[in-house]
Amino acid sequence: MEAIAALVLDAGRAAVELALFILLPIMILMLSLMRWLDARGWLGRLVRLLTPFLLPFGLTGLGVFAFLQVGLVSFAAPMATLALMASSSSSDRHIAATLAMVLAMSQANIVFPMATLGLNVAATLAIATLGGLLAAVLSFYVFGRHLSAQSHDQTAAFEQEAASPASLLEIIRQGGRDAWDIAMSALPLLVVALVAVKLFDHSGAIGWLTQALKPALNWLGYPADSLTLIVTKYVAGGTAMMGLAIEQMQAGLLNSQDINRLAGLLVCPLDVAGVAILASAGKRVMAVVRPAVMAALLAVIARAAVHGWLY
Repeated sequence: MEAIAALVLDAGRAAVELALFILLPIMILMLSLMRWLDARGWLGRLVRLLTPFLLPFGLTGLGVFAFLQVGLVSFAAPMATLALMASSSSSDRHIAATLAMVLAMSQANIVFPMATLGLNVAATLAIATLGGLLAAVLSFYVFGRHLSAQSHDQTAAFEQEAASPASLLEIIRQGGRDAWDIAMSALPLLVVALVAVKLFDHSGAIGWLTQALKPALNWLGYPADSLTLIVTKYVAGGTAMMGLAIEQMQAGLLNSQDINRLAGLLVCPLDVAGVAILASAGKRVMAVVRPAVMAALLAVIARAAVHGWLY
């Protein structure tokens, strides 16, 4: 019981640090920026301009913000866009497609640090972009086809809000309040997810799986120790995976070619912690998690196949 209690406390401490010291600052900045663009009327104009080009992929103009946020900031940054979509007139199918795209892409907080390990950033971003669009298409036309596609004129809502502009200070305050609500709603999910991760690791299941699946890994061209990276990434998240990858490279267990071969499978927000955080953007986002995750999973598998073929 003492060991389990220690695991729970350790997971709780990690979840609080992630929610308050990583998620909250990013959300304050991104939500304030989104609200400022909204108040200036630029957001509505951009949505109106880009929506016709993105609609065939199941995305609206707001999908561009989610794309830039995950690619240039971090995996948590698109929560601002998802929260705005959930509180606006975006349809459930468009929300699901945007979430799927984000989950299947490569996140900046992992891509750029891993460049020091020999990761080909340009190729990773290009393949991830195609993977994100594939995930959006699969979510909108296949896995989420049962969801409502009915949406109202978003630009009209944006223009109505822009007609009564708020001061910059009020925009920042409102962004901070929204960010706090999102971070606190994500905290319970994070605690549960991290407790499950630590119990899985403590049980020794990772070591058993590594031995059982070693032939399959060799057939795929992955190093034997890569299963530890894969399990760590999909259970504990990309940051934990990156730390372990650095340790394995220093120990001579991985090289730069291995990193690039595994990038399609490992460099994406699709993991327990990532889904829990992004789903906390709103009730409507939580409701479309299943089709988005299924679409993103197929897109990530496609990304992994392309990276395996290239490297």
